[in-house]
Amino acid sequence: NGAVSRLEVRGAGMENPGFIVVEGPIGVGKTSLARRLADTFGSELLLEGAAENPFLDRFYRNPRAAAMQTQLFFLLQRTQQMQELRQADMFEPVRVSDFLMDKDRLFAKLTLDQEEFKLYEQVYSHLTIDVPKPDLVIYLQAPVDVLLKRVGKRGIAYERGLEANYLKSLCDAYTRFFHYYDKSPLLIVNAAEINLVDSDTDYRALLERMALAGSGRHYFNPMPDALRVSTPGEQHD
Repeated sequence: NGAVSRLEVRGAGMENPGFIVVEGPIGVGKTSLARRLADTFGSELLLEGAAENPFLDRFYRNPRAAAMQTQLFFLLQRTQQMQELRQADMFEPVRVSDFLMDKDRLFAKLTLDQEEFKLYEQVYSHLTIDVPKPDLVIYLQAPVDVLLKRVGKRGIAYERGLEANYLKSLCDAYTRFFHYYDKSPLLIVNAAEINLVDSDTDYRALLERMALAGSGRHYFNPMPDALRVSTPGEQHD
């Protein structure tokens, strides 16, 4: 794919967007987009280390047997990353991450039983007191069948046991969570029929939409036959 220059970024009004978080269900393309955004802005990149979780493979093979270990590992890992981010140079103009700290609790509620979740909540409340707040959250959406195809193509070993029912439950949980999310400006992106990694046209359109995302909730919903940026009249705060 061709490069999107820093000049184009400045022209779109996105030179110093602050702390950007890209979120969405497994397979939607959040890590790939986060990498491209960090490359465009020349910024620090904070990625969740799923491959570093020694319990994840066990979780996909037997969710009930490994849910608590898997979730606690992620919680400790993510809070450590957030603490390191807070201790770093807060004057850095741009930082990009592929996870929102709140997502850890979303997954926990989905995978843990009632007693496990109570214990998890106690740990979570102590570890997430001073988590940095994003300046913009980009929430990528796509149907379950699209996500399954993308997961299959990338061929990650521990994802082979991923079931459609679990992925649907995860998508529903994300939808419910972001329906009420109001901690940061939110840009909801229909990512089903666009390629934000390989298409400069799609990526530039997203940058333009990001530049218009002030406070509240915004949408980027390109038409299947022709890309367009949502007009201000299509915003819902």
